[in-house]
Amino acid sequence: MVRTVSWDRPFAEPIELPKGKKLVTLRDAALYITKLPKAEHDAEEWQAAMQALLLIAEHDEPTMFARIGVMRALNRHVERVFDPSRKDEHWGRRKLARDR
Repeated sequence: MVRTVSWDRPFAEPIELPKGKKLVTLRDAALYITKLPKAEHDAEEWQAAMQALLLIAEHDEPTMFARIGVMRALNRHVERVFDPSRKDEHWGRRKLARDR
């Protein structure tokens, strides 16, 4: 049984790259990864993203998994910082249903 690989499947939402270009299909993402410099291409996150792309293309799975892999690789140097100004203050205790 010969299985066709569907590289032209679009992502549900295009992936925006730092320089403004967008990755629309699995093929766009694969070409972007293969054109990266070798040191960056060999990074663990990019290898995982490429593995996800291959699995999605070969097994006709949802493209969201490949999108997550590429997004994680793109943002691997971004440090997540807690922003306390976005946290709502909670003054008081929660009311239980039995106390209403």
